[in-house]
Amino acid sequence: MNEFLSWVLDLVQGVDPVLRTALAGLAILLETSVLVGLVVPGDTVVIVASTGVETPAQFVSLIVVVIIGALIGESIGFALGRYFGPRIRDSRLGRRIGPVQWQRAENYLDRRGGIAVFISRFLPVLHSLIPLTVGMSSMSYRKFISWTVPACVIWAVLYVSVGSAAAGTYRELADQLHYAGYLFVGIIAGFLVLVFVAKKLLHRSQERHMDRAGDGDATTVEDE
Repeated sequence: MNEFLSWVLDLVQGVDPVLRTALAGLAILLETSVLVGLVVPGDTVVIVASTGVETPAQFVSLIVVVIIGALIGESIGFALGRYFGPRIRDSRLGRRIGPVQWQRAENYLDRRGGIAVFISRFLPVLHSLIPLTVGMSSMSYRKFISWTVPACVIWAVLYVSVGSAAAGTYRELADQLHYAGYLFVGIIAGFLVLVFVAKKLLHRSQERHMDRAGDGDATTVEDE
């Protein structure tokens, strides 16, 4: 296990740091732009890239580039929603997503406003639909970006920190413990399980806001 894992991590670390960082930023840009997040595993690319971090400068650079990539992707989604929203929703891919998912995104935004923008970054499907949905709503870009920036920062810091910490721990212990590889896998797997469970719980807590349109006590997009 240790030999194979060392080979994989050395392979990642052998990629030029600038290229590795740029690829992670591009992957997250694609994930957060129009509907691509449904098929591009940007989080996986970011974790893999973070295992190659060697210096504090590379660590900070990766976080910054991932944040910028996410914000560009979110902004693209917003712009496309504002100018081409209905056409995208009625496209082949939009129809494959289904009217129910689009309606749930609209309901969630109507009821929760800016909070929906923040939370949706951590929810499956919605993290791709909300930027488009916001673009089709009355919410301004300024308000949209003010809610999505902190979400993107938290997401980037969390994923890069876990990936780099797991790889760093492995490299320190690889020559001392024969099961260091299992420790690395355990850290990554444990993190992914926690993320999965957290997303499920978060989605369940927010689901009531998605299933029906807002009522009298709802927070509207204009109120945020």
